[in-house]
Amino acid sequence: MSREDPDVIDSVEKAFRLLQVFSAERSAMTVSDAAAATGFTRATARRILLTLERLGFAESDDRHFRLTARVLRLGYGYLAALPFWEHAQPHMRELADELRESCSMATLDGPEIVYVARVPASRSMSITLNVGSRLPAYPTSMGRVLLAALPETELRSYLDGVELEPLTPHTITDAAELRAELRRVAELGYAVVDGEREEGVRSAAAPVRGAGGRTLAALNVSVNAARVSLDELRERFVPRLLETADAITQDIAGLH
Repeated sequence: MSREDPDVIDSVEKAFRLLQVFSAERSAMTVSDAAAATGFTRATARRILLTLERLGFAESDDRHFRLTARVLRLGYGYLAALPFWEHAQPHMRELADELRESCSMATLDGPEIVYVARVPASRSMSITLNVGSRLPAYPTSMGRVLLAALPETELRSYLDGVELEPLTPHTITDAAELRAELRRVAELGYAVVDGEREEGVRSAAAPVRGAGGRTLAALNVSVNAARVSLDELRERFVPRLLETADAITQDIAGLH
């Protein structure tokens, strides 16, 4: 048990911390790599990796450990429990087909958004994102919709702890300016971001709500800036986006 919190099991916490250091850039690790990435001792990292291997969540050759497909069971349990998963997909496909642009849905996880549904555009874009992809919340339209819905204490904690990096020359990097933008998002009921996470990419997002009007997720449409002007995004895309988000919200309400 944890010395700081008797209700927390240290070994379980450490196992999940180690699982999270695997990534596209770090898909295979030695025991030394895992120890360095987590700050654990080599002995601790080794025991966790061997336990994951014993349970089928990891595999290894002589030196390197990799995650297996069994890890997806953990994420699938979450997705299967989402109240909007199956109900959102038909609406998202319809919107993506009509606008011929990608449509995505995300939830907030700490300082990041996590994609929980995605319908790619029929034509390719410069970014490749899938269910499970993570992005920082502050420079994204979905992130701003989700941040704007946070209670004041949670938003203050987020702004106090986040590092607002200038990902492009257009990224908002001042906390006061970001807070003001989030107030505008809350008032408008949607967010528009123009090249703040990646130059040449514009997006708009709207909230998907559950019982009591609580924001459960954000729905967005992303476009290539060379193809869709900011005015067109606001005047043609945003109204359809809002209609789609409302339709999903109504479907969710019908579940109860």
